[in-house]
Amino acid sequence: MLEFGQGASGAGDDIIKDTTDQNFMADVIEASRDVPVIVDFWAPWCGPCKQLGPALEAEVKAARGKVRMVKVNVDENQAVAGQLRVQSIPTVYAFFQGQPVDGFQGAQPASALKEFVGKLAAMAGDDGLGAALDEADTMLDEGAAADAAQVFAAVLAEEPENARAFGGLARAQIAAGNLDQAEALLANVPAAIASAPEVDAARAKLALAQQAQSAGPVDDLRAAVEADPDNHQARFDLAQALYASGKVEDAIDTLLELFRRDREWNDGAAKAQLFTIFDALKPNDPLAAKGRRKLSSMIFA
Repeated sequence: MLEFGQGASGAGDDIIKDTTDQNFMADVIEASRDVPVIVDFWAPWCGPCKQLGPALEAEVKAARGKVRMVKVNVDENQAVAGQLRVQSIPTVYAFFQGQPVDGFQGAQPASALKEFVGKLAAMAGDDGLGAALDEADTMLDEGAAADAAQVFAAVLAEEPENARAFGGLARAQIAAGNLDQAEALLANVPAAIASAPEVDAARAKLALAQQAQSAGPVDDLRAAVEADPDNHQARFDLAQALYASGKVEDAIDTLLELFRRDREWNDGAAKAQLFTIFDALKPNDPLAAKGRRKLSSMIFA
């Protein structure tokens, strides 16, 4: 398994802990030089504290070590609370690199807590996950699908809802010819990232790969189109065969010609297939940009 820094395992049992006036400097100020530390000032008699504390702890745990939480019982530890001018509880402060960076007072809705912790987690960076994903993408582009799959899987072990890693793993399975595994993977995508662009791109790529399995010979289909230019099914099948053979630009041009000839054929199949190809390509792929421009010019001509 690849390692990307401390993560949740590096923080261990210290992700959430109680502290005292005497240990505040080590548990909060010094610890915040590595990752953001949330300080929850509470007391046993405080009703809102009993609601806020567990909800905040849940979000911190979900951050998987990118944020830590320290709890201060103000009944037993009044010095730090006084220094920070805590006048009511619950009061929450966040520290990063030894300095207070955010905070709030009173109970908060779950959405606000999620946003609060998310912003703090972003301050700490991604423990090298972004660089690992860049490397995996390069591996995949160079044909090392198995190696790329290992990296994508390792990132998902750190962040199960990382849409880029999830989509990348599916694409790696497709590149390796494991279409059934890719389909099963995409059928079980976490709800939080089910509509992410990276996941949609993998779905589009899978659909095209499945179509490619039944694509006919390019030469035969090209001959059929030349013999009868109005044979729209042959032209559509030719586009599928061209894509399957790696001639993506030719496939796009063939579908654009079909759309020009009859945009309503087979319930707009040419347009739908074009969008599937565009979605499967990288967002900055020049073929996708060029194809979209040509299609738009036809639609609005």
